Amino acid sequence: MSQFDNLESYPPFFRPNHGFDSNEHSCKTSVHLDSDSDCLPVIDFLCMNPENLSEACRDWGMFRLINHGVPLNLLNQLHDHAKKLFSLSFESKQDLFSSSSPLSYFWGTPALTPSGDALQKVSSTQDHNWLEGLNVSLTQISQFKYEDPLLESFRSLLEEYGRQQCRVATTLFSTMAEDLKLCSTKFKSYLSPPTGTLRVYRYFRCMDSDRRWGIDVHTDSSVISILHQDEVQGLQVFKDDQWLDVKSIPNTLIVNLGDMAQAMSDDKYLSAKHRVKVNREKERISIGYFVFPVEDAVIECSKYKPFTYADFRTEVQKDLKTVGAKIGLQKFKVTQE
Repeated sequence: MSQFDNLESYPPFFRPNHGFDSNEHSCKTSVHLDSDSDCLPVIDFLCMNPENLSEACRDWGMFRLINHGVPLNLLNQLHDHAKKLFSLSFESKQDLFSSSSPLSYFWGTPALTPSGDALQKVSSTQDHNWLEGLNVSLTQISQFKYEDPLLESFRSLLEEYGRQQCRVATTLFSTMAEDLKLCSTKFKSYLSPPTGTLRVYRYFRCMDSDRRWGIDVHTDSSVISILHQDEVQGLQVFKDDQWLDVKSIPNTLIVNLGDMAQAMSDDKYLSAKHRVKVNREKERISIGYFVFPVEDAVIECSKYKPFTYADFRTEVQKDLKTVGAKIGLQKFKVTQE
């Protein structure tokens, strides 16, 4: 496929002579991703125990999951459907997903579409992410039907995938709770399956891949995030003061812990710092599952002031508006006298 095939499917901002220039940095090569090595610890879902899971959670905050039980056919169909939908024209995608739909379309930021002043700011600073995606409300998806056959088939696949990911996340957290010795009350409130959401990402090809990002450096706000990525690499994790490439291996899932897991563990676990590179020649599809605590459940530990996820989210939104970046857990740290 040519670099500029199917560009009508890209938001106008990311097309030639706007988002990137086909001649700009044409002599550069993309940042090398080492496809021959894999850095992550591996957890076998069928042989998982508090000891081996604890080591990965404490040292890395991210690990590869094998024998997870999610059908390979389901994963393949999801990615095939996502490619077909994302290949539609940008205008069609904007019209396709209504405000009442459980699937909402976004581009340029990880989970929402900039508009108005926000878009003007993004356009002027080029501080944007080279992606588009669908945010999927799993609580609404079973109650909705699409007339379009492709969309309805995709909706059905997402619903089943959400059930599979809920099973995986609940089992993982049960093992974490055993390791952390959480009481039953905390176990039930610290992970809330109804909060589970999916995000389907498409990362654009980018000629200026050395200076642009699919998603810039961040930690997730979730308890647990579970990612399935296609064969195109790009995910990187920060470990021991260096960025390491996360290899794309078929039929495996990438699990990373979010800020809520770090707080619940009293900083015993790590909220994995990660980012996504873009590629000059290839697009990339990935599907993320994110699950959170009960909204008003109070997270209590020695390192942080008591707070709820609602408190945390409010602070994050405030920081994004005032300083333009997520500060996160640092806002809740207990001050050392």
